[in-house]
Amino acid sequence: MNTLNIIYGQCPVILGLPHTGTYVPAQIYSALNERGKRLTDTDWHIERLYENLVPDLTIVQTNVHRYAIDANRDPSGKSLYPGQNTTGLVPLTDFDNQPIWNEEPDEAEISTRLAAYHRPYHQALEAEIARIKALHGFAILYDCHSIRSTIPFLFEGTLPDLNIGTDNGTTCDRHIEIAAFNSAKASQFSTVLNGRFRGGWTTRHYGRPQDNVHAIQMEIAQSAYLETEEPPFFYSELKATKLRPVLATVLNALAEFKP
Repeated sequence: MNTLNIIYGQCPVILGLPHTGTYVPAQIYSALNERGKRLTDTDWHIERLYENLVPDLTIVQTNVHRYAIDANRDPSGKSLYPGQNTTGLVPLTDFDNQPIWNEEPDEAEISTRLAAYHRPYHQALEAEIARIKALHGFAILYDCHSIRSTIPFLFEGTLPDLNIGTDNGTTCDRHIEIAAFNSAKASQFSTVLNGRFRGGWTTRHYGRPQDNVHAIQMEIAQSAYLETEEPPFFYSELKATKLRPVLATVLNALAEFKP
């Protein structure tokens, strides 16, 4: 099984897709309980939502599900949001705080998964960031995510449709942050900047504007493009037809950035 999908473009924008994969190696899958095997906390159909929105984008996608190991978490296991509910490098519960394992992985198993699945994804991202930066003098990593719009364990109330994260302005040039936010806010979709989701480990790790590497996260409420936020999580062509042009506007605004 090829655990990575990479498309090599020339545009300064790179799409990272750490949570769209549904592949779980058989030995790991057998250790999940029935709830875990549903793979509920997937960023369903995000690759389809972004498909062909902007010409010549680079895309780095892992096919491995986040329950095996979460490619958007610090490999040290450090929490993204200290003091807030979240899930870890290898989640022990789902987003509803329900156990997902019959057999929880030990430290040796987690180390094996880091080497096999987490590290290759980030090595690919690093390589593409370096390649694009060599072409343009800078690179913009746009980290693609989605999540159910209502998850009491993680946040109160209903999530806005479009949640942009720059770790409070530290992971990208201010003009990139403004361009993305203004493009999204001008749409019919509710938008927030650095709200509950202000950028995961990928955004924070790679976002080094002082080195001409910029990173920004887009977390989309799944109600904005799915038929339902429950299994089988069908994609809604009607909703996506309204959302895709907005995302294209955001990405084009980033692609036009000049340092």
